[in-house]
Amino acid sequence: MPKKNSLSAKEHPALAAIRASDTVKVKVAVSDIDGILRGKYLHRDKFFGAAEGGFGFCDVVFGWDSGDQCYDNTQITGWQHGFPDALARIDLDTARRVPWDGGVPFFLGEFVNADGTPYPVCPRQVLKRVLKRAEKLGFAPMCGVEFEWFNFAETPQSWAGKRGVGPEPITPGMFGYSLLRMADQRGFFNALMDDMAAFGVPIEGLHTETGPGVYEVAIAFSGALEAADRAILFKTGAKEIGKAHGVMPSFMAKWSQQYPGCSGHIHQSLKEHPDGKANLFHDAKNKRAMSRLFESYLAGQVACLMEFAPMFWPTVNSYKRLVDGFWAPVKPTWGLDNRTASFRVIAGSPKSTRLETRCPGADINPYLAMAAVLAAGLHGVEKGLKLTAPPITGTNQGAEGIARAPRSLIETTRNFKASAIARDWLGDTFVEHFAATREWEHRQWQDAVTDWELKRYFEII
Repeated sequence: MPKKNSLSAKEHPALAAIRASDTVKVKVAVSDIDGILRGKYLHRDKFFGAAEGGFGFCDVVFGWDSGDQCYDNTQITGWQHGFPDALARIDLDTARRVPWDGGVPFFLGEFVNADGTPYPVCPRQVLKRVLKRAEKLGFAPMCGVEFEWFNFAETPQSWAGKRGVGPEPITPGMFGYSLLRMADQRGFFNALMDDMAAFGVPIEGLHTETGPGVYEVAIAFSGALEAADRAILFKTGAKEIGKAHGVMPSFMAKWSQQYPGCSGHIHQSLKEHPDGKANLFHDAKNKRAMSRLFESYLAGQVACLMEFAPMFWPTVNSYKRLVDGFWAPVKPTWGLDNRTASFRVIAGSPKSTRLETRCPGADINPYLAMAAVLAAGLHGVEKGLKLTAPPITGTNQGAEGIARAPRSLIETTRNFKASAIARDWLGDTFVEHFAATREWEHRQWQDAVTDWELKRYFEII
């Protein structure tokens, strides 16, 4: 049994808890560029050293794509550098235990340079850069994330055997808000609610959505960094919990042309930094209950969010979700409690007034998508932008003269790379690197031969 050492009064409670326990291993994870958690187990002795001084983690996590194929067009990492270790730092405030993995202690980390400064392409550090600027402006962003995703009766082996065609949803038909369909996978459904709560990812609501085997979750509102942590942990956690129930969740933006795509809506409000209680978006004297600050924040998103588009539409598949008249908004419009708009203003009580940015898909890297929406909104605040565009009404009435979003990753990537606003808020190094990774993603799509092409051309051309 490991020796239980005496504790320093200054020791972080998470370290103290592990030191006082019989735990022999700790699980740690970091986000790669695509929002996939990459991690490992550390022996407790190694963990204590890592908690104090960080630990080496191969920088290939920023130098390859979601299929572990190495980029050939990036500068900050790549074969030309030999893929050395980068320094990962554990954030002790992210401590939690994994209830479906024997209660093993778990921590998130982030990357730093050798001198302790933020590693510029680490997604968690990109969000923290935006939050640091928000702090200088006197604001503490509050956020919450919603995901829609499909669930399939598949395993990695069965899905590999199908060669990417014909996944079997766990339930049939279109049956949103269905108590009946919740009962079809009662164990999985309840495990999501209960195990996620025990994992420090509290769920406000969980229900079936319109489509076979599709669920929607609303993760509880919190400070922005905690909200992004919860969002990325939910996606990985849902996949791990699903394995115990014969379920494969997919957060792909659009898996089938027949059904609506999967969203990753981000709710936002601002309070005063550091300890403000009031919601700065609410103004009871305004006929819309919106403060001037809220209007400038919204104006920023309307004006420039499309310059950050690859951060909330990060894959080739993201753009298959952007179909006119099919739930996902395709124009930078806003409306009062209108779900056909990209920016849904929920102007209610002083506590609940907020902005719901409905553009992002479920395939987001939560850190990067949150950094994008906050940067766009805070740009509006910083510049004192006026909300001159009127709200749309009904089903996009008033949006007729507004240009729709681009339909391809390469188009939005070019806009992002050329954006002075993105470079100002996120830094040149990140913009250049992330743009290169999206250019790579587009090239992989260009080189691929799809089943659509085979069905369309194989016999008759």
